[in-house]
Amino acid sequence: MEDIKNILICGIGAVGSIYAEKIQNCESAKLRVLVDEERLIKYTQNPIIFNGTELHFNYVLPDEENFKADLIIIATKFSGLEEASLNIANFVKNDTVIISLLNGVTSEEILAAKYGWDKLLLSYFIGHSAIREGRRIRHDNVNTIVFGARENSLTSVNVKRVKEFFDKAGINYEIPIDMKYSLWLKFMLNVCANQTTAILRMTFGEMLANKKFMEFAREIMHEVELIAKAEGVNNTEDMIEKTIEHLKTMMPEGKTSMLQDVEAGRKTEVDMFAGTIVTLGEKHGIPTPCNKVLKEMIEIIHEHQDIKRNSKETLNIG
Repeated sequence: MEDIKNILICGIGAVGSIYAEKIQNCESAKLRVLVDEERLIKYTQNPIIFNGTELHFNYVLPDEENFKADLIIIATKFSGLEEASLNIANFVKNDTVIISLLNGVTSEEILAAKYGWDKLLLSYFIGHSAIREGRRIRHDNVNTIVFGARENSLTSVNVKRVKEFFDKAGINYEIPIDMKYSLWLKFMLNVCANQTTAILRMTFGEMLANKKFMEFAREIMHEVELIAKAEGVNNTEDMIEKTIEHLKTMMPEGKTSMLQDVEAGRKTEVDMFAGTIVTLGEKHGIPTPCNKVLKEMIEIIHEHQDIKRNSKETLNIG
């Protein structure tokens, strides 16, 4: 198999822009950013401003046939995953590696159903949250891509190919031995922190300082622990304490991505978090009352946003 040189990134929001910027500065890489026609106009006329610098990329549309990717990085929101899975089709070849930096534990299964597990690695982003305000994104460069094979081994050819490329591009990474455990550990953090802070409008510091909040967070994490064990994850008994320790490393003034979505009036990824836990709870006969409430509360926020948006549009028409 060839070394990784041609890279396609799908999604240049708060996470995708971090790696698009890094890869563009790698001399041995050829980067393309996949967009639709609407985003092509948007990003060309009003480029993303990352840490004060405008980002200008080589954009490609889904029907491009003259570029094949050695590595495809999916960094969309969960709501955009289905579209992304269709749009990358022209860029996939026999030895393409696909990694998904989406939150959650289901995106790889969705992509593998179309492209096969031989092309997929399990992966996720971990680090400080980027702050996105319109087209401006700020990030302190604390970021790591955690990745590996489903049944992880350092001898995996695709793991070694991605590792060698990340070394060249200066991308921080970790390759855990038990990748499934690691993926669910990140999922636990997202389920307990993203949803609750989005409802209560709290920063990481405010969350950790509030004893009642943390008691409730433990109840949410316990539901995730039970589901993870039922899904075959090993060593689930230490996941809650590890998640709390990781939360303590976050910037106190930082906001979760879901809170930023709510503040900006965007739809959240609640289906990927509480929605997944509730569905798997029903599958395994495990009660998930906390996540059911979180899901309903965030869906109320979504409906409230829609009502406000429709009222504003009606007033503008009038």
